Amino acid sequence: MKLIVRWALNAVALMLLPELIDSLAITSYTAALISALLLGLINALIRPILILVTLPITLLTLGLFTLVINALLFWMVSGLVAGFEVPDFATAFWGALLYSLLTWLVDLALGDPQRRQVHIRRF
Repeated sequence: MKLIVRWALNAVALMLLPELIDSLAITSYTAALISALLLGLINALIRPILILVTLPITLLTLGLFTLVINALLFWMVSGLVAGFEVPDFATAFWGALLYSLLTWLVDLALGDPQRRQVHIRRF
């Protein structure tokens, strides 16, 4: 149940992006749901492989190249989903950055309260 709520809230976060970025467009909630699902799957399956392949440049840029990877994946999903339009790389970069921030807030709000507590072990 928590997974479905998280997915729906991530889609809502995606629907908020056109309010913040003018050139980004999402035409329907269905497109946002499909895009949120694909973004989650791609971030779980393809992103780690890309980070591993681009590890030298990521190390040279002190991890900032990861933002480029996120933007490219965000842009790729817009090419796969009808109704989710990202016209250029700059829009994809800022969209991915804001979407990451919004989904982080969703994770923070829905996170397991026991994971946030510090456990002190007594010997």
